[in-house]
Amino acid sequence: MEGSQQKVEANFLLLGAESVGKSALTVRFLTRRFIGEYGDIESIYSHTDRIDGREICFNIWDSLCPQNDEGAGHISDRQLQWADGFILVYSICDRASFNVVRQQVKRIRQAKSKFPGAPPIVIVGNKRDLQHRRTVSSEEGRLLTLSTNCGFFEISAAETYHGVQLVFHELLDLIREARALKKGAAGIKGLVRSMSAVFGRKRTE
Repeated sequence: MEGSQQKVEANFLLLGAESVGKSALTVRFLTRRFIGEYGDIESIYSHTDRIDGREICFNIWDSLCPQNDEGAGHISDRQLQWADGFILVYSICDRASFNVVRQQVKRIRQAKSKFPGAPPIVIVGNKRDLQHRRTVSSEEGRLLTLSTNCGFFEISAAETYHGVQLVFHELLDLIREARALKKGAAGIKGLVRSMSAVFGRKRTE
């Protein structure tokens, strides 16, 4: 019983425009290796790790971006329902990919507004090793994340494993915090309901 309590499972959805490095980021996290070229493949990976004595199961959906411009910010209802948290990736060398992330944050926030608590989102500016080709400044990335209440990292999946690991671990922490808040809110609601029932009974007696 104790073992099952120790295990934590979380669903991570990776979103972003084409060729920003979503698959490179995923594979770097899963294998510590960097692979630069990928075909058009959408996959869900499962990876178990032990963090602070707890067994953590990362389910990672590496999504494909629609080819047409109108569909660039699209996220399906199935993806929104599946995900516990979101990693939105853009390339610091591609302003259009930054605009796609902007649209996707908006879409997630609108879709999830029906549910209590905003879902955790981490925005990632990838390809930091290509500074000479940068078209999106670090300040713009930070401003977007501040105005939308998201986490933010600028990394190079090509250069380091550590930066990529930080992204996934940060989102895991945010998911766990969101779950604890939800649990607390549910507990308070239950308490209010039971107190209402008690006082309601007293009034009618």
